[in-house]
Amino acid sequence: MSVRPYREIRRRKCRKVRVGGVAVGGDAPITVQSMTNTPTADVVSTVAQVRALEAAGADIVRISCPDQDSALALRQIIPAVSVPIVADIHFHYKRAIEAAEAGAACLRINPGNIGSPQRVREVVKAAKDHGCSMRIGVNAGSLERDLLEKYGEPCPAAMVESALNHARILEDNDFFEFKISVKASDVFLAVAAYHGLAEACDYPLHLGITEAGGLRGGTVKSAIGIGSLLWTGIGDTIRVSLSADPVEEIKAGYEILKSLGLRRRGVTVIACPSCARQQFDVIDTVTKVEARLAHITTPITLSIIGCVVNGPGEARDTDIGLTGGGNGTHLVYVAGAADHKVKDIDLVDHIVALVEKKVAEIEAANQAATPRAASA
Repeated sequence: MSVRPYREIRRRKCRKVRVGGVAVGGDAPITVQSMTNTPTADVVSTVAQVRALEAAGADIVRISCPDQDSALALRQIIPAVSVPIVADIHFHYKRAIEAAEAGAACLRINPGNIGSPQRVREVVKAAKDHGCSMRIGVNAGSLERDLLEKYGEPCPAAMVESALNHARILEDNDFFEFKISVKASDVFLAVAAYHGLAEACDYPLHLGITEAGGLRGGTVKSAIGIGSLLWTGIGDTIRVSLSADPVEEIKAGYEILKSLGLRRRGVTVIACPSCARQQFDVIDTVTKVEARLAHITTPITLSIIGCVVNGPGEARDTDIGLTGGGNGTHLVYVAGAADHKVKDIDLVDHIVALVEKKVAEIEAANQAATPRAASA
């Protein structure tokens, strides 16, 4: 389907950096990431959580390294997983060096916080020697004292200045493989800071509304903040920060990208909220269908509409559609056209089977096309 003019998002032009085998920025797809919350030194638990995030679609996973045991544990964790690992470092430069030596693909670090210029040079050397990129992570809750004294409070200008000060330290050490974030729990503050930073530099930007809250509130808050930035073309990688299972962060991140047409993964369900016109239990059907199709990663669209008012129109724009009909008999659409009818008793099983069949056809077509593309 061609992109309609009013749906077009023109992404901000920026440099491209690499986090292991994953490109961030430039023309690369917007990546989705999360962070483990297990004790890093507990290798078994941390590996299990990283693998769960991989299965959910995480492109990048961040792991905190607050002490030497945690940094050294990366030597066991990284070979056991496939996704690139970002080592989260705060004040101790030796943890950054240990993480780079352990195979971290990226260091999340603010160079201005780790001490003398010599220490910064040692971290930069370790990053260069081991192929690490970096992320400068500015947070409204931990701005430098001199900037708080200068501006009086955390504000967009202070956050941008902090980010650029840290960036300048890396630039002065001939290091440019980094991305930047300017996060705040206040949506207005974060969005304004990102707009200012986007105008001030050409580095890739990591988006997030930090400490957004629980599953529902945090998802809504993040969708507003991250979504508004993506809509204007700002952002190259995202993390939805939730007080919830980290897997939920990945799911929410993909939903934000899917809603803007920036990236698709798995089944996109278009469903009505249901009303007295519904001819089947829409809410129950959607709940069951989503649960049974959660394993699918191939992009596909499915509409589930309870009556004929909006059902046919929505079905025309989806791969598979279901519209409620009378007497317990409903109409199924395939590729936008009315195809056949289905009874109430068979509803969920039938839709799940149709989607899985369609996905198998798409995957087979993609596999058949790959050798031709490679040889062309």
